[in-house]
Order: sequence, then C-alpha cells, then structure tokens
Amino acid sequence: MIDAMKICGLSTPESVDAAVQGGATHLGFIFFAKSPRNVSAQQAAPLAARAQSAKTVAVSVDAEDGFMEDIVTTMKPNMLQLHGSETPQRIVDLKNKYELPVIKALSIRDSADLDKIATYADCVDMLLLDAKPPAGSDLPGGNGVSFDWSILNDLHGDIPILLSGGIDISNIDEAVAIVRDTGNGVTGLDLSSGVESAPGVKDIAKIDAILARAFSAT
Repeated sequence: MIDAMKICGLSTPESVDAAVQGGATHLGFIFFAKSPRNVSAQQAAPLAARAQSAKTVAVSVDAEDGFMEDIVTTMKPNMLQLHGSETPQRIVDLKNKYELPVIKALSIRDSADLDKIATYADCVDMLLLDAKPPAGSDLPGGNGVSFDWSILNDLHGDIPILLSGGIDISNIDEAVAIVRDTGNGVTGLDLSSGVESAPGVKDIAKIDAILARAFSAT
C-alpha cells in the first residue's frame, strides 16, 4: 500500500485540484529561484488553501532565516522539505522554531550514498531519496533522472522514505513495487517532471493517469 503520493512543483489551481482529486496525499510547492517550478509565498498561499485533506509541503534549498519565515507565515505549510545541504542541527532548529515536521531530501547515485540516511534519521520525520543531478544542472531535484533503484534492496530502516527522481508513467509500476516491499522503508513516491508537458508546466492528463495507475497497482 502507498502511504504517500506527493506531487511536487505545483503552481496553478488546476494542477493542485487535479492532484487532490487524484488522491495525492502531499502537495509540494517549490521556493527556489533557479527552478522552473518556483513560486513565491504569496502565490503559494491560495494554492495551498485548495489542498483539502492533502498535506502541503514547502520545499526550499538552504533557505535563510528571513526567507523561511516568509514562507511559513504566508503559506502556512503542513510540512517543510529541505533539499539543500542543511545540517541535522539546522533541521532541529527549524523544527523547534516552527513545530512542523520535516522531510530531508538526499541525493543518491550509488549504495554508498545511502550512508547519509544514518546522519539524518534521528532528526527528521521523513526522508526523500532523489537522484543526484546530472552534470551542469543548477537544480538539486526535478531533473527527470533516476538512480539505480536496485540498491534499495538491502535498505532497512524505520523512518518513512519517499522515492523520487524520474518517476513517470513508464516506470510507475516498478516504483510502486518498491513501495510494496515494506522491508526497505520506502512508503511513498514523489513526482514532479514525470507529470509535466514542459519544465514547470504540469500536465493534468498526466497527473490523472499516473495517480490512477499508482493506486490501482497497490
């Protein structure tokens, strides 16, 4: 069973509504100027208000205190996702200040990168495993590339994990199968570029199709 289906990089009412109606449990809003999915806190606030029962996630990359304060006070997210080089102490400080659960994204290429999990397991509420960006990319995520998911076969952990990176309709069944292997800690999926017609442009038909496929496969 999939515990979490997160559609990330939302920026329009239509895409938010499609994600909610399709059963997404988490909605991600990107606060990173270099991303084609970037929104301001003022843009995100009315979109987040449409979330109904889905949890809203504010995604940032090494955000400074003032920027984070603006995001949290304006958008009022249910969760924070940290997609930069944030330290465990930074995570603890943010959790104490805002009393919000935190997802920490980790960049993965090979099995050695999974050692990072132990660094953050005691201070976060969820981890997100994303592929390391390709050479030349300015984006820490949302690049439409995957890592070798077979390295997760030997993963055993108690913390909930979201699998991310290059998930689309062509490999959603394989991704769901990884979630169903309950011993590896992967409890959900995160999708962004795989439900777009162009970078930053969410495709309603793709959102509908991939959510329906994911939930029918569980």
